[in-house]
Amino acid sequence: MNDSTASWLLLTHHLPPEPAYFRVKVGRRLDRIGAVALKNSVYVLPNSDDGLEDFEWLAQEIRKQGGEATICEARFVDGVTDGRLIDRFKRAREADYRDVEVSAKALLEVVDDESTSGGKGPSIRSKIQRLSRRLEDIVSIDYFEADGRLTAAAVVERVAAPVVHPVSSTSDDRVPTSVEIGGGRTWVTRAGVKVDRIASAWLIRRFIDPTARFVFTTARNQPAAKGELRFDMFGGEYTHVGDSCTFESLLVAFRLSEPALVALGEIVHDIDCKDEKFGRPEGSGVATAISGLVARTTEDAVRLERGGALFDDLYEHFRSLTT
Repeated sequence: MNDSTASWLLLTHHLPPEPAYFRVKVGRRLDRIGAVALKNSVYVLPNSDDGLEDFEWLAQEIRKQGGEATICEARFVDGVTDGRLIDRFKRAREADYRDVEVSAKALLEVVDDESTSGGKGPSIRSKIQRLSRRLEDIVSIDYFEADGRLTAAAVVERVAAPVVHPVSSTSDDRVPTSVEIGGGRTWVTRAGVKVDRIASAWLIRRFIDPTARFVFTTARNQPAAKGELRFDMFGGEYTHVGDSCTFESLLVAFRLSEPALVALGEIVHDIDCKDEKFGRPEGSGVATAISGLVARTTEDAVRLERGGALFDDLYEHFRSLTT
C-alpha cells in the first residue's frame, strides 16, 4: 500500500475512428498541456483549476467528434506511486529542455555566421522567436521543476541577445465604435484570471459593454443569476467554442472583425490554447508580460486593470499597422 498525498486529474477517452487526423490532434494537445500517459487512453495532470480547464476543453472537443471522455480526480493508493508519476513528468520536461538546448546551439552557429557576414535575416529572427516561445511553453507545463531549464534558458538567451526587437507606438487616440448589449451587465468568470479572461474582460469593457461589472467565482460550474453573463467558464454564455478561445468567441458573437482585434485574438489563442495555431511572433512577449502580471498580484481586479492597459497598448500598435 502506498501512502499517497498528491491529488491528480485523470482523463480517459475513446476516440472515434474518423476523421483520422483527430487522433493526432488530440495527442498534440495532450503534449502541449503537459499531460503524461498512465496507460492507453488514460492521461494524468496534477490537480489544479488550470489542469481541469485544459482537460474539460479537450473532453468537450472529443465528445463533439463522437468520442467518449471522462475526467475524474484521483489519489493513488496502490500500484503507481506519486513519486514515480512525478518522475514521469520530470523526464518528459527534461527531454523537452534538451531539445530546446540542442536547437538553440544549432541556431547559435547560424546566428554567429550571419553576424560575421553582416546581419540577421527575418527567417533567423522568426526561428529565435519560435524557440523562445517553445521554451516558455515548456516552462508553463513544468509542474515539478525538472532539471535542464536553466541550461536551456541560458543558451536561448545567448542566441536571442543580439536580436533587436523594434517596438512600434502610435499617438492615435480615436475611440472605436462600441457594440452595445444594453450596458452595465454583470459579467462572471472564474477567479485567478489569466490571459484569456484578462483579454476577454478588456474586450468586453472596451467594445461590448463599457460599464460592465466583473465578478469572480471559485465555483467550477456556477449557474448564471438573473442579469448575469458568464465568460471563459465551462458552460458559460461566452466561452471556448470548438478550438476557439473565449476572446475569439466574443469577436464572432459581437461581429467584431477589425484586423487589430483579430490579431489580438490570434495571440490570445496561441497562449491560452497552447497549440501555436497562428504562430504570432508577438505571442512570446505577451505571454511573458502576462506571466509577470499574474506573479505580481493575486487580486483579479488588479490583474484586469493592469492587463487592460497592456491590451490597450497592443491594440493601438496593431491598429497603427493598418491605418
